[in-house]
Amino acid sequence: MLRNRNTKIIATLGPSSSSPLKIHSLFQAGADIFRLNFSHGNHEDHRKRVFHIRQYEKRLGRPIGILGDLQGPKLRIGNFRKSFVTLKNNQKFTLDLENKLGDEKRVLLPHPEIFRSVKKNTRILIDDGKIILNIEKVFSNKIYTEVVNGGKISNKKGVNIPDTFIKLSSLTPKDIKDLELCLNLSLDYVALSFVQKAKDLIDLKKYIGDQTSIMAKFEKPLAIKRMDDILSHCDAAMVARGDLGVEMPPEEVPILQKRLVDHSREHGKPVVVATQMLDSMVNAPSPTRAEASDVATAVFDAADSLMLSAETASGKFPIESVKIMDRIIRGVEFDRSYRQILDSKKIKLQQTTSDAISSAASQVVKTVEAKAIFTYTRSGATAKRAARERPAVPIIGLSPDRLTARQLALIWGVHSIHALEPKSFSGMIDNACYLAKIEKIVKKGDYVVITAGAPIGVSGSTNNLRIAKIS
Repeated sequence: MLRNRNTKIIATLGPSSSSPLKIHSLFQAGADIFRLNFSHGNHEDHRKRVFHIRQYEKRLGRPIGILGDLQGPKLRIGNFRKSFVTLKNNQKFTLDLENKLGDEKRVLLPHPEIFRSVKKNTRILIDDGKIILNIEKVFSNKIYTEVVNGGKISNKKGVNIPDTFIKLSSLTPKDIKDLELCLNLSLDYVALSFVQKAKDLIDLKKYIGDQTSIMAKFEKPLAIKRMDDILSHCDAAMVARGDLGVEMPPEEVPILQKRLVDHSREHGKPVVVATQMLDSMVNAPSPTRAEASDVATAVFDAADSLMLSAETASGKFPIESVKIMDRIIRGVEFDRSYRQILDSKKIKLQQTTSDAISSAASQVVKTVEAKAIFTYTRSGATAKRAARERPAVPIIGLSPDRLTARQLALIWGVHSIHALEPKSFSGMIDNACYLAKIEKIVKKGDYVVITAGAPIGVSGSTNNLRIAKIS
């Protein structure tokens, strides 16, 4: 099951893709990781999906990663007396804490934290930025605004407030219950939504300890400003272009995507590009040319993984969406310019033995024309460092830790194997050569490169590099 590509695919599960057959078909089509979106569905739905994935994983004999995506503090207005109202430009409109149905003049905004955080001339965006309000006065229970961009507004629409730090926890009571389920189900990653500062991740870490890895979702301008600090405290990152595109000018989002991918790679953290990648395939069997170019751009940027959301969760063509994304990725990666672009992006190495060994492994691959790099890793750090170099051959990540093996499914170029830890370094070499033949990566006379640590079994001790010839 060695994928003939490096960039990974995340498929979101939902009503269109939760049966055992659909999950199997998504994986066979090219999905490497499955996402559970806790903004939708109930705990029983998610339990069933995890059960089906783990049953399939057991039959397949290959680690499959699962990402639990927490909803976060989603800000919404209340309900209206009618199904919707129409706001006109320049009219006055009030947001308040009165728990009653709204009309053309006012509506409930059930978030006291907002009233304490905003000030005059702050913009409030409603319904993905379709409605724009400008604040004129702020009181403890009322916000008086003028409508800058009007239109129809209906019940429970989302609220965005760019460039304003909202004094609320990134973990809601719902998130804490969902997080408990994620830990109970031993999910491999937990994504934190609407991160504003590194402390949000530090607080989450207090809940989870070492039970899983944290993915920080970059979807607020404040998070972009604190990019490096946040990347220092997470295990993976996501460019969540939905809310980011609402809160920032659209022309800035592609630039920020490139910057975040580059910074994540500098930090040695895997990065996911997400939202509306093949959005038209929710209802159509093929994407637009612009969407195909969007996917290709993320691959050229060297993102670790690309994510499908509604395309696979609720769309009419979930399997086709994965297949087409797989085809686009492979098309880019087989193009000559792709390798030229990767080689031109030089990454500053840290002064560690792991970085020295990983960098040397990529150079040795070129010199002896090796067919693969094998990394023995307990924590996953060695495989991540090898992937950071973006070598021209597959990285086979072998780990005795099942959680680590599943987490490696997210990483660029890594083919993950859950394997027993050899008792000696010679055993590692023999095992690597055996697996290379089993996986049909090599033939007799080919070379492979092996990196590992001594003493064996000690995390973070990568200090050995060997070249082996297949006999």
